[in-house]
This record gives sequence, structure tokens and C-alpha cells, in this order.
Amino acid sequence: MDNCIFCKIVRGEIPAEKIYEDDHTVAFLDINPASKRHTLVIPKKHYINMFDIPADELAYVMFAVKQVIAMYEHEYGMKHVNIQNNNGTLAGQDVFHLHIHVVPKWE
Repeated sequence: MDNCIFCKIVRGEIPAEKIYEDDHTVAFLDINPASKRHTLVIPKKHYINMFDIPADELAYVMFAVKQVIAMYEHEYGMKHVNIQNNNGTLAGQDVFHLHIHVVPKWE
């Protein structure tokens, strides 16, 4: 999608502090974080939300979520985390490219 902000991040047109990337996904720090190291994990292909993404592509996204969590546990000792996804306007989705919030909780 030409005007999708997350697609622009994937294409390198908008800078982002990427903390994980593989062939299918990108994870980067949220620009309006709810906590330290609040991360967004997205598929590189444009999918609107959970209703739109095929199960095999979702598996790549969830693998990346697990990689981010493992990295934060190893590097920072993080033991508590919220994983959140909003689907549709009424659910609070404001960027219409599937994204998973990884929100570490620090003591």
C-alpha cells in the first residue's frame, strides 16, 4: 500500500528503530511508547488486521513476537509483558496494517 506508514517503514522510506527483522516481519520501537521498549511487530506484506492475514503469515508474525520477548528477557531481564492487537476502528485500531504491540512491564 503506497500510503501505509508501516509499509513505508518496511520499504525504508520512513526511519524506524528496528530491533528485529527477518524475511517476513519487522519489529521496531513504538514512537509513542506505553513503556520502555514498547515494540510493534508487523508482517512485511500488507494485511489490514487479523481478519485479513492468512494463518501461515500470522505464524511468522507470532514467531517474531516470541523472538522479541526472548531478546528482552535475555538482554534486560524482562519477565512481564502485555501482547496486544486491535482489529477495527471500534477496537482501537488506528493504523490499518496488522501490528502486534509488545509492551514490557518493568518493576
